Amino acid sequence: MSAIPARTRLLDYLERREYLRTEAVREGMEAVNRADFVPERQRYAAWDDTPLPIGRGQTISAPHMVAMMLEELQPRPGQRLLEVGSGCGYHAAVAAAMVAPGGEVHTVERIPQLAQRARANLAGVTNATVHHGDGSCGLPEVAPFDRILVTCGAPRLPGPLREQLAVRGRMVVPVGGHTLQALLVIERDGDEWREERRPGVAFVPLIGKHGYED
Repeated sequence: MSAIPARTRLLDYLERREYLRTEAVREGMEAVNRADFVPERQRYAAWDDTPLPIGRGQTISAPHMVAMMLEELQPRPGQRLLEVGSGCGYHAAVAAAMVAPGGEVHTVERIPQLAQRARANLAGVTNATVHHGDGSCGLPEVAPFDRILVTCGAPRLPGPLREQLAVRGRMVVPVGGHTLQALLVIERDGDEWREERRPGVAFVPLIGKHGYED
């Protein structure tokens, strides 16, 4: 058996595959134990590069996808970040490590049982708050956000999320069909908006007023 910890082996692999490109994202992923966020029966696979079921038809994203999205999002210390789709809370925990010190993460989950689980999993993360509600509407009472991370596939860019992105903000959102999407990387610079597309991602659908119908 290798003496290299499973977490280190995985992160080294993600670097070789160029999913991990910056020290900031690597340090964020090193700071969080993925095994603490997956169901007990799945913990043997916590450091495999694969999505895992977490119940209610939802999954925890594969580590390569977490790395890829955070590399595109580029969270920075001191920023306010919105996550749409808390799931088990893992992605929010990594993001919270990246925006510390001084930053905060607000994550929204529509499924009450998962919101409760994410809240329990994030209990020790002092700069992360779990909200139960329709993430496609964002959180206007907390906006604007320097970074917005959407972890489910939308049929189109939800208007409220665009409105809640701060000047010089950045958003990453999968947009497309129910099973296959392109990853949109959106930047706002005053009244100017820039958009890039990264094809070939697959996320569970965004359910809500500005997403798909339940």
